[in-house]
Amino acid sequence: MSKYALLFTTSLLCLLSVEPCPALGEEKEAVDRSNEKATPSKGVLDGKSRHEIVTVRRRPANADGTTGRTSGGGLMPAQNAARSQSGLSRDFIARQSPTLSPVAMIADLPGVVYSGNDPLGTNDEQQGLSIRGLDQTEIGYLFENVPAAPPLFLVPYASATADNENIASITLAQGAAETASPLYNAVGGEMSVRMRKPSDERGGYIGGSWGSYSLNREFLRLETGRLGETGIKGFASFSYRGADQWRGAGTSRRFHTDMRLMKEWGQKSSASLIFSFNRERGYYLLPPTLSQWQRMGTKANYTSRYVPGDSNYFRFQENARAQSFLSAPVSLKLSQHVSLDLTPYFIYVWGYDSYGTTLSRTGSYNGNRPAGVLQVPASQGSSFASVATDNYHQSHPGLNSALHYETGKNRLSLGYWYSYYDFSSLSRYVLPDADGGVSNQWGAYPILTAAGSPLSSYDARLLQQINSISLTDRLSLLDRKLVLSAGLRMVMVSRSVTNLLPGARFRNGASYVSPLPQFSASFRLTPRDQVYINGTTGFRAPSGISSYQDRFSIGTGRQTRIASSDVKPEYSIGEELGFRHHGLLSVSVAVFNYNFTNRQVATTTVLNGVMTSESINGGGQTARGAQFELGLKPWHGFSPYLSGQYIHATIDNNIQSGADYLPTKGKRPVRTPTLSGSLGLSYDDGRFFGLFDGHYVGPTYATFMNDERIPGFATANLSLGYRLQTTTSLKTPQLQLNLINLGRSGYLSGVNGVSLNRNATKGVFGTTIAGKAPTYFVGGGFAGVVSLSSGF
Repeated sequence: MSKYALLFTTSLLCLLSVEPCPALGEEKEAVDRSNEKATPSKGVLDGKSRHEIVTVRRRPANADGTTGRTSGGGLMPAQNAARSQSGLSRDFIARQSPTLSPVAMIADLPGVVYSGNDPLGTNDEQQGLSIRGLDQTEIGYLFENVPAAPPLFLVPYASATADNENIASITLAQGAAETASPLYNAVGGEMSVRMRKPSDERGGYIGGSWGSYSLNREFLRLETGRLGETGIKGFASFSYRGADQWRGAGTSRRFHTDMRLMKEWGQKSSASLIFSFNRERGYYLLPPTLSQWQRMGTKANYTSRYVPGDSNYFRFQENARAQSFLSAPVSLKLSQHVSLDLTPYFIYVWGYDSYGTTLSRTGSYNGNRPAGVLQVPASQGSSFASVATDNYHQSHPGLNSALHYETGKNRLSLGYWYSYYDFSSLSRYVLPDADGGVSNQWGAYPILTAAGSPLSSYDARLLQQINSISLTDRLSLLDRKLVLSAGLRMVMVSRSVTNLLPGARFRNGASYVSPLPQFSASFRLTPRDQVYINGTTGFRAPSGISSYQDRFSIGTGRQTRIASSDVKPEYSIGEELGFRHHGLLSVSVAVFNYNFTNRQVATTTVLNGVMTSESINGGGQTARGAQFELGLKPWHGFSPYLSGQYIHATIDNNIQSGADYLPTKGKRPVRTPTLSGSLGLSYDDGRFFGLFDGHYVGPTYATFMNDERIPGFATANLSLGYRLQTTTSLKTPQLQLNLINLGRSGYLSGVNGVSLNRNATKGVFGTTIAGKAPTYFVGGGFAGVVSLSSGF
């Protein structure tokens, strides 16, 4: 074979194969294939096998972990699971602003609707996420196979677990979670974040970012390399971020630390110790109603200057949260056929939320009992502004384990997950000083009743235990082209709640048991083409503590919520049919169907001045739709990406409101736009790089009666960068510019607090049911971020 024919053949095979194509200027790596079985149609001369040295060109990974080899610019890494599944690699993650959370980064993937609340993506407390119309409390969140979302509220505080520079990949399953996943809320999908492994070489990585809204962020990671003959390697990193609110007053700050120690040995045996600490402090942004937005736009904010008696002062709307995360995953190859995975973990969270409210000095209630004359100066008058604080502590230890037995074509897995969760929440009211200063959010010096006890809206504690057992069998047939998998998981959730509020039921609780069978089958038509089908079930216990507590108005003493012990969990049955092709152009297409009972829709309401998370039982729901992804491998440096989803969903029954029912049957569900999609184009020639991505989200309903909705919107982001020359001290230093929300000055990006009906509506039995205005997230305006970084 001539060298020209060999070059042409190698180039053609490269373009058609799953492996990425080499680019000009890449380093060469010689691979000896002499031990592989010779192909009769190649390299056979005079009846004897001739072995050649095949040259494979690969660009080495840059200091930020990018390789420039993933389809779609890092938006379409290869997948082979028998379910709808998408992902992000370092090629995409590293091109984003370092301030973005993983929840914001998956916005390009099919079926995802991200409702941002600030352009820098810094606010985990106020952002929305839905996948196939299911909100973020219905999406399981795993960090290194640990259920990292708070087990009661189920909101994925994804930026609290790792800095972006330490995230290796993000995988999103748009459907039910895997049988063995340690989750009990993933009826709508599973997002899994993986941390990078420590480097074999000693060194590190440093970066700084500056930009709009006085953004200031620094990051430093130090690598130990392999420590002598122990085989242990590790890294530790620290970052700081400060930025002003993009609308309204206030500054947010974040301190974060990541650490990982790791050792690998033998055949697929490894052990790690992972630790992260995150501390954030910021201010809530006002979620406006539609009328407020139409009247004031982005000026619908809390007040920036304090006037005595004003409860809407921004400093009253503060939140602080600190999280410690510790896990020790171990994978052991016990024998040729048996392996064991163990992941013990411990998560501890503490913090407070505060909101401005107005209290009556003589007419307030503590539970259902009159508080008497509150112990505040008489100069405050008959009513005065105060700060309602919600102090909380969350302790969450657990163990996730799986034992695997594999022989030839069959793999049997037995999994067990145990979780213990201790949550306590205590409300207090504190008095600001004459200038509106609040130095007492922890409630150390609360406002007292006439009897000398602290004024409170709730004093609750919840204990939860989860036991989950799973059994999965996977069978490979027809030379591993056909893979069949069947599994069953049994989830048992037990909750016990105590409430010390005067007049409230002292003890309450609930238990849930749910069997979750799954089946899937996939078939490889060719080495690059796969079809799959699956049938799944999902389960979600009610989120929040509100359903299990008696609540009373602090202004009237009337009971506003009756504690329930029969809150029904959500259950889903889903089916998917999909096709994938990997090659120069990768394609993924899937159609899906869901049926829900007791659909739980998360929302937020204000009770006694405190923002409260709760669930609305949306009854039955049916959803059918299709999604797709297209991604091109890097070709002359360019790599485009396209994704989209169509979904048709309906509410299957009328929803109860008081003693009557709203005529919601056949209406469209909230947070479920019919159309959504994304377009991306990346470029990387080794020196210059860039990424453009745009999103479209169709009109979205905010009420179950479909009497209010927000219009569709489109956003676009641009990233540009240049890599400098590597020196003996610096490895691929680079300059990067991120332009976020091009051409946007603010828009309604999603629904914050849903409502049954906006307008007064006649119920099924003839009762007039009063309406309530939903509230919305305001998408951020334009922002620019400049980043300098380098390995060393």
